Amino acid sequence: MDGDSSADARAALRTALVATGHGDRRAFALVYQRTSAKLFGVCLRILGSRNEAEDALQEAYVNVWRKAAGYDPAKSSPISWLAALARNKAIDRLRARGTRAHSPIDEEAMALVDPAPSATDRIEAGEDARRLGGCIDELEDKQRGAIRAAFFDGATYAELATRGGVPLGTMKSWVRRGLMRLKECLER
Repeated sequence: MDGDSSADARAALRTALVATGHGDRRAFALVYQRTSAKLFGVCLRILGSRNEAEDALQEAYVNVWRKAAGYDPAKSSPISWLAALARNKAIDRLRARGTRAHSPIDEEAMALVDPAPSATDRIEAGEDARRLGGCIDELEDKQRGAIRAAFFDGATYAELATRGGVPLGTMKSWVRRGLMRLKECLER
């Protein structure tokens, strides 16, 4: 896929997501069609269970329908916004069951994951990823590690606090301050 096609696809997804916020069911169907495989992959990676991932994905799209009016194209790309909703639903399911699955992902579920480059892969190839990487590298070690584990591995605050051997409030403060520094760095 060349750069123009990728930019066109992002623009079409952005337009469809905004239209979904206005109650356009066809636009919502387009959003689902273009993003469900990638978001299923996000849920599956976090939950490790096909059934759990399917349930989380369904809940995520219910949230997309309800919250699309709040999507602001100036603040985030559509796939980032959608992935955050899916990730949050998957983490909610993890918390609800009280444990994190450590079982291997079954082969049937892996066959369902879209083999095309993910949104993260595309971003990492671009300037945004280099800027973000540079900003993350400027963080203190404890903040950098906690933010990477939370956003890339799906770890919860409680898991991070346990791993780091610190109180939950301390971990929340590290992440919050780290995110504030990232925001400042990215706005420069």
